[in-house]
Amino acid sequence: MGLVGYGLGGSVFHAPFIAAEPRLDLAFVVTANPERERQALARYPDVAVLASFEELLGQIDDLDLVVVSTPNATHVSFAEAVLRHSRPVLVDKPVAPSAEEVARLAALAAAANTVVVPFHNRRWDGDFRTVVSLLGAGELGTLHAFESRFERWQPQVSTDPDRAWKRDSSPSAAAGIVHDLGTHLVDQAVVLFGRPDAVYAEVASRRPGAEVNDDAFIALRYANGPSVHLWASAVAADQGPRFRLLGSAGAYTKSGMDVQEAALIAQGLPTDPGWGEEPMESWGRVSTGPESRALPTYAGDYGLFYAGIAALLLDGAPPPVDIADALLTAEIIDAALRSAHTGAVIAFG
Repeated sequence: MGLVGYGLGGSVFHAPFIAAEPRLDLAFVVTANPERERQALARYPDVAVLASFEELLGQIDDLDLVVVSTPNATHVSFAEAVLRHSRPVLVDKPVAPSAEEVARLAALAAAANTVVVPFHNRRWDGDFRTVVSLLGAGELGTLHAFESRFERWQPQVSTDPDRAWKRDSSPSAAAGIVHDLGTHLVDQAVVLFGRPDAVYAEVASRRPGAEVNDDAFIALRYANGPSVHLWASAVAADQGPRFRLLGSAGAYTKSGMDVQEAALIAQGLPTDPGWGEEPMESWGRVSTGPESRALPTYAGDYGLFYAGIAALLLDGAPPPVDIADALLTAEIIDAALRSAHTGAVIAFG
């Protein structure tokens, strides 16, 4: 495995899980930052650190897959370069700034008889795994409302020079909360409900000096399904429930975020005992009128994504996330941004 980028994405969400998967080998890390090089070598002393993506391409014959975890504007060009060498590529979200570019990567992968795999790791959040199980069991009856939120309180725009790309307002940068947290929200809705019939969105830049969107509401309409309402915000001083599901036989409400990200930032490892497990006081609740009970949250496990990568490479299994899902997610986000710009509901056939 070759990992391009060793910022938050590469060091926190990719490298620990590659290293923890016994059938994968983290062979190369690409970073031009001396401090990140030091950090990578301190944690993975056997890895070879390269200063540029071009150097990694020089080692492409020794690689089975390349992971792209770089600023969003580089995702497409880096993925295209890997695919031209007929190698699989795993691309952090969003795969591309637009659905058109996602489709182009998918076509290039098919022509090269290989795959491009979207890193939609939030499918393995513990709370989302719990929602999937709960809906599968039918305990809530007919679902008529689905609410999902990724809300944070970050009232000031970051001035960190290493994160300047997140403040880039050019369309090719795919910055802003809609492409960031919104990709996860939409992908999870796609997993549960598929292709919507219509999309409506309200998107804003609320913080002083903000050049990209930082507050968004997206509604997905399903003719034969629930109302799906999604919120992503950096300006929520009081966060709403992470999930709120209302059905004909009951409701499920869950607050707080999956515990893996905080554990990873604190230098935790996926091999730690109790990885991804949530304390009882954070469990969601199932309510049926006056009665309510706590529902244990599944353990979150992003390692299952990388187990799927190992199965893809070594066993010929399908990828853990299909590029068709990333294409549909990108189409929905494109429609949401059009809706926010025009104020119209976008039909989605």
